[in-house]
Parts: sequence; structure tokens; C-alpha cells
Amino acid sequence: MAHILGIGIATLDIINSVDGYPAEDAKVRAAAQSIRRGGNTANTLTVLARLGHRCALAGALADDPDSRYIRDDLAAHAVGIAPCRVFAGAHTPISYIVHNLRNGSRTIVHYRDLPEYPFEAFQRIDLSHYDWCHFEGRNVEETAKMLRHAKAHGELPCSLEVEKPRDGIERLFEHADLILFGREYALTRADTPQAFLRGMRSELPGIDLVCAWGEQGAWGMDRDGLDLHAPAWPPPMVVDTLGAGDTFNAGVIDARLRGEPLAAVLAHACRLAGEKCGVEGLRLPSLADNRT
Repeated sequence: MAHILGIGIATLDIINSVDGYPAEDAKVRAAAQSIRRGGNTANTLTVLARLGHRCALAGALADDPDSRYIRDDLAAHAVGIAPCRVFAGAHTPISYIVHNLRNGSRTIVHYRDLPEYPFEAFQRIDLSHYDWCHFEGRNVEETAKMLRHAKAHGELPCSLEVEKPRDGIERLFEHADLILFGREYALTRADTPQAFLRGMRSELPGIDLVCAWGEQGAWGMDRDGLDLHAPAWPPPMVVDTLGAGDTFNAGVIDARLRGEPLAAVLAHACRLAGEKCGVEGLRLPSLADNRT
């Protein structure tokens, strides 16, 4: 069991399930509606906690009623919030999600006016308590300071999720030990995951690189330049893809903490992500609830 700190956001997700994605300017009736706690890092920590790790979120929280839902849900999943910064008078970020029941796809409209988590709050955390730090690739100026600060604390491994392009995000890359690239970012630089990773390897020697590619599985390149691939693990029926990428990231971190080679890391993460696509939410049936 490892003690993991995640730096990122937690949101409130309002999910409307519909029988086929609606056309523009259409009016349709939702087959079902649900409310969940979301956010990339918060989801990744939830899965890691269910895998038996001790997890804490360092992020911004509002003090409105919606924030209580987020706090209660994180507590129920054994994810600590002591490192969070609470902003008085702020509003909880909300994601409005259209979930297509025909194929499990989800379309997200996100609204946020909550301030980003500041470096000033991060530098007050005693990092000696943690075995791993995981960062979302956002809030570039402050995150760059956080990564440098974390790397100044000895051998603390740091992973970085790069989901999509952001101004200046490449400044963060050199400070990570492991980078988890999303397809949206990779396609801005190459047409295939293999070409993308080869290009990134020339820029980032000595860093483990992973790129998830949805239904085609995931590719990785270790520090020796070995090109690796793991196929996707599709469930019998795709039910809900929301959080699949976050689950994949949790699988990568979990396997790395157990000392697995990158090939086994990719296979483990793809299996977890595939299983997640077959169930609602993050209650993956195969995960033993080892929390203490």
C-alpha cells in the first residue's frame, strides 16, 4: 500500500442518459438522470483507494452546498481532503454530461469559476508522508512550481496527466517521471500513437511515456526506448465510458508502484479501463475493497 497525493480538480457531474445523441436544437427526454462527483484526479484517486492505497486530494473546493456532496463522496471512498484549499463565496465546478445509451459515449459541457489550486497551498504540504504525486496538466504556471518543489524532495516519483493541449503545458514535461498522454493531445503532434511517442522520446529521454488510445488500447515507451502496446479489454457491453481514462491512469500508477515493467503496467491499466466501461460509475466489481 502506498500513500498517494493527487493534485487536480473535483467536480459535480450531472448526467443525462439519452437514447441516441440529440441533434442540434432538438428537445429530447432523458431516460435517466444521475448526479456524481467527478474530476480527473478525484476519479483516479477513488480507483487507487479501492486498489488499497491511501489517497489524498490537493485541490480547490468551494464552500457552497454542492461542495458538501463532493466532500461526502470523497470521504465515502476514503480519499482525504486535508490538503485542499477552500475558497469562500466560490461555486463548485459543474460538468453537464450527455450519456448516449446506444454506445456509452459521453459529451461534456463544463462550467468553472472556482480559482485554481495555488502553489502557496501546495508548498505547505509535508511531502515526506507520500510515496507518489500525481498531477493534472492544468494551471501551468502554478503546476510547474509544484512539480519543481516535489522533485526537490528526494526521490518522490511524480506522474503527469496530459489530456489535451494547453498553452505552455510542455514546460511541465521535464519535471515528471511518468507522463500519461491522452489521444486529444497526441493528435496535435502526430497521426498515430507510435509516431507520437517516438517524437516525444527524442524530446524527453529518461521519462516513461504512456499514451491511451481508446478502443485500440494503449502504447508506451520505456526509458530504454522500447515501444510497447497493450490491446483494449472491451466489456461484453459498453455501459458508461465516463471516467475510463481516469481509471486507466489509476491502473498505470498502481502497477508502477508495485514495480511492474511497462508492458505489464499497460495490460493492467487497459483491463481496469475496459471493466470500468462495462459498469456505471467507478464501482468496478473486480477491485477488492482493501481500504483500512
